[in-house]
Amino acid sequence: IDGVGLGKLLNTRQVKRMVASYVGENKEFARQYLSGELEVELVPQGTLAEKIRSGGAGIPAFYTHTGIGTLVETGGIPIKYAKNGDVEIFSQPHCTGVFDGKRYVMEESISGDYALVKAWKADELGNLVFRASANNFNAPMATAGKVTIVEAEEIVPVGELKPDQIHIPGIHVHRIIKCEKNEKKIEKLTVRQDQAGEAGLPAAMQKRIRIIKRAAREFKDGMYANLGIGMPMLASNYIDPGITVYLQSENGVLGLGPFPTRSEVDPDLINAGKETVTVLQGGSFFSSDVSFGMIRGNRIDMLVLGGMEVSQTGDLANWIVPGKMVKGMGGAVDLVSASGTRVVVTMDHCSKDGSPKILKRCTLPLTGVECVNRIITDMCVFDVVPGKGLLLRELASGCSVDQVRAATGCEFTVASDVAETY
Repeated sequence: IDGVGLGKLLNTRQVKRMVASYVGENKEFARQYLSGELEVELVPQGTLAEKIRSGGAGIPAFYTHTGIGTLVETGGIPIKYAKNGDVEIFSQPHCTGVFDGKRYVMEESISGDYALVKAWKADELGNLVFRASANNFNAPMATAGKVTIVEAEEIVPVGELKPDQIHIPGIHVHRIIKCEKNEKKIEKLTVRQDQAGEAGLPAAMQKRIRIIKRAAREFKDGMYANLGIGMPMLASNYIDPGITVYLQSENGVLGLGPFPTRSEVDPDLINAGKETVTVLQGGSFFSSDVSFGMIRGNRIDMLVLGGMEVSQTGDLANWIVPGKMVKGMGGAVDLVSASGTRVVVTMDHCSKDGSPKILKRCTLPLTGVECVNRIITDMCVFDVVPGKGLLLRELASGCSVDQVRAATGCEFTVASDVAETY
């Protein structure tokens, strides 16, 4: 959020380089980066969490499949722009290794002179408890600093925190500060829409809701799924009430429910897109490093996320327009790198200028290589068939095969039973 937290240091030009995965909507951050005033090292979110966890555990480096075949591996992500818009510093290529016939990149760990952590409760020995989704990066970060400074909402006597409830033991904590002004700002206050509210939405949003309603039909009973930032997150409101789906969020939540009503809003309960959410009975909270362990370990059955471009072979680009748009890759690069996760992309079929977003080859930096299984747009549903390309499976109401061909930037085949289904 502009002017809050690190935003204050940005405003006073006290940050030289930021290592981050996702910067959200901070306009001053983006302005300084694109104008050459700030160096930004963008790292996949799961890799960043593991770099911090490993740094705290004394592990100097590790291998991960995240980012193979993208600029994460080969280098070339802009770190610093010159004032004329040229790139002054690029990220460097990573070392790679092969294990069991699969390629991995080597990532160096991170530790810091200081770690600044926010906790819900701390006792006088430094034992920490985090509340709801506020665990996220706080837990691994608390272990990775030479000096860990904790701001706690409440400091309690030794013995008040039960041993099996403590998230971080006091051995990692050096200083505790009582939070005097516990104001919790919500970056994206998001509440549930009723049917009347949905009907009153603009035509463009209604079109997107039609896409996500179709995407919600991809869920199967008992499935563990992750929903990307933006349009895909709406799918939680349209899951068939006759099935149970366990929705995971990269910031450390399993069991996401619909967006809250206004009376249910909790600033400590947000998803990876910084939107307010609810959690279903049986849900759980954990740290970001544990969350991405689930993802890399192929525990997530399906991922639904947005896309800027998809190629006919299933390459995905969805996180940066060099020199123009910078939000960071977040957890997308980690998620699409998990070989056991089915990847469904929801997107408008064409850009605002009418140009196709489904192409022979992506023109933007890749999020993942040959990672997409299905594409759902406002016009149709494509499957990506390995070694063959795109197969047109379904049509949206009012769309024809010829219209889809005219709006698509590559060849595709048509299923024999293709029909309008949504």
